[in-house]
Amino acid sequence: MAGFRSLARQVRDPRNDLALRRYSLRKCLERFAPYGHRATWDHLCSQAGFGCEDRSPDPARLVAALEELEAARAVWLAYEADFAERRRKEKHDGLRRPGSDDDWHRRTWGGCGVAWCDDPDVHPRAPLAEVLRRLIAALEREPGASCPVCGDTSLVWKRGLAHEPSSGAVCTGCGIVVPAPVLTPDAVARARARALRTLVSA
Repeated sequence: MAGFRSLARQVRDPRNDLALRRYSLRKCLERFAPYGHRATWDHLCSQAGFGCEDRSPDPARLVAALEELEAARAVWLAYEADFAERRRKEKHDGLRRPGSDDDWHRRTWGGCGVAWCDDPDVHPRAPLAEVLRRLIAALEREPGASCPVCGDTSLVWKRGLAHEPSSGAVCTGCGIVVPAPVLTPDAVARARARALRTLVSA
């Protein structure tokens, strides 16, 4: 099975036919897709300027999409390296039991679904690398009451998400499922209350 870098080389290789290059870019999302496969693909296509169903996009646009994905992956890999080093130090100091942010991180190891977007058509507009930088900054500070990506405070608790965990606070501004460790208990309670009001009014 080809790894991310091998697939990236296939996307860039002008000797490959366009169908293989497009297919290789899609396969890259099986290795790294911050919003989930479908939402990340939708984001890359819209940012690079070709349609999700376009079978013969401009090769330069394919490479532009790949470059955005690679930049985001570099940000995430650096974070994972820092995280692994921190856990090594904690274990050395006798802290064997991981915290709640570690539980979240374990589910997102490799970067798939880091900023899960349950609706593939609704995702942040900012470049992927910037979204991940904002998310990582939020994970490294005290919990807050807003979405770490867009700053929106209109979070709604949703159940039945196509992801693990299957419920969480969804930002109505940019569409991500906000990681639990970045939210205060009050922010989570407000998100749950909004969901309840929506159910009652329906």
